[in-house]
Amino acid sequence: MTVSESGLYAAFAANDARFDGRFFVGISSTGIYCRPVCRARRAKAANCSFFASAAEAERAGYRPCLLCRPELAPGESAVEASGKLARRAARLLRENCGKIEGLEEVARRLGCSDRHLRRVFAEEFHVAPVQYLQTCRLLLAKGLLTDTDLPVVDVAMAAGFGSLRRFNTVFQDRYRLSPTALRKRLPERAAGSGITVRLGYRPPYRWEEMLDFLSVRAIAGVEVVRDGEYLRTVRIARDKSAGAGAVRGVLGSATAPSFGVPSSVATGWVKVGHLPSHNALQVTISESLLPVLPQVLGRIRQLFDLACDPDAVYETLKQMNDLRPGLAVLGTRVPGCFDVFEMAVRAVLGQQVTVKAAGRLAGRIVREFGTPVDTEIEGLTHLFPSAGDIAVMAESIQDSFGVLGVTSARSRTIGELARLLVEGAINFDVPARPEDEIARLEEIRGIGPWTAQYIAMRAMEWPDSFLETDAGVKKALPGYTSKELVELAEAWHPWRSYATVNLWNSLSRLS
Repeated sequence: MTVSESGLYAAFAANDARFDGRFFVGISSTGIYCRPVCRARRAKAANCSFFASAAEAERAGYRPCLLCRPELAPGESAVEASGKLARRAARLLRENCGKIEGLEEVARRLGCSDRHLRRVFAEEFHVAPVQYLQTCRLLLAKGLLTDTDLPVVDVAMAAGFGSLRRFNTVFQDRYRLSPTALRKRLPERAAGSGITVRLGYRPPYRWEEMLDFLSVRAIAGVEVVRDGEYLRTVRIARDKSAGAGAVRGVLGSATAPSFGVPSSVATGWVKVGHLPSHNALQVTISESLLPVLPQVLGRIRQLFDLACDPDAVYETLKQMNDLRPGLAVLGTRVPGCFDVFEMAVRAVLGQQVTVKAAGRLAGRIVREFGTPVDTEIEGLTHLFPSAGDIAVMAESIQDSFGVLGVTSARSRTIGELARLLVEGAINFDVPARPEDEIARLEEIRGIGPWTAQYIAMRAMEWPDSFLETDAGVKKALPGYTSKELVELAEAWHPWRSYATVNLWNSLSRLS
């Protein structure tokens, strides 16, 4: 804990949303633990204990509150906390709780030993990684039992329990309540298409600005923004053999592209709306994505930057307003991405052309090489080609993309990106050192500092990218050279990605 217990109790008593997900409160008189934003009758300070994570509260014997629902608490950015490695590991455990096989796998992806990871994880969260993983599974299951009408056995499988019997036993032991009893206690949920859950954030959240950003960059057939919601098609590997950075298992023929969907890949759609009164996003996914639900929710969290602490960011960036009032706005998020290859291709296509022109090129690639999918949702017709789809095109990519209006140089760059992702030579998925991945990107012919920093900002959740050569940045801060912009941005570390987005957003407020 970074503040005294009296300070934590004050935040709890004030329902201070800035601390949501930062700590949890165990109430000895009831045996439950709550979020700082819980609206239940306030417990006496003498009855409160404070924990760094939900897992630590559960290890101490507390059960999750049914009113404030700890499973809805926002996480922490993997790059904002002192324990960066532990935070990255926590994200991997949360997003892969349905299929993770062991800590050794997580340690390998983070470039460290499992022994070292156990040590730093315990220092940061006060529990072992396996205990944290168990809590992730239980809270995911609790959320599904609360928000959906899924059969209990489907809930158990989606949350990563190997059997219904195991799920019932662990749930009963930890929460002193059976899964079916929990569901009976809750009000009936409205029936509808898909599986709907909530994901929390720390307010304020500039939802309209996020939608505006995504709307102008939406790829026809893959993404749609309408009626205050974001919708898109989804392709996610069911198992490690077809995962990001390991897509060799879904390549198909080595000589010709195969644009079908392997059985090891789950496909479907997702819809995201805003619930400002609950400080949450409402996420609806097709039932076909249930086997990869934790990964889908993890990608939504990244895309909409739900782990952000807006007050911490603004505390550094508010000095931008000395340059021009209103330049930095509290609650601004950095748009992430749902599919790293899709976003990287979009970034390459956007080099030295307008956002609209890049979108047209991306749409042509989707129509020609994407996979048709039936979503029954207007505007969602295709899956974006995977890295494996593009990698097998090899030398023919220049001709194939050339007829669509993509230059030979950019076609070769996209082909090389696909190849390196397939081989695992570059890693956008929670890299241990984003700086190293940025350097590897710049070694690819056709990728300069602007493209590498942009990919890092959106695909790697890197908060400290700054695009001093970007036309929008220069327009927002006229009269500065690129070198002067870099010097100016030194004061905005480590949130220069947020500074960049604030500069872009300021242009629309000026128009």
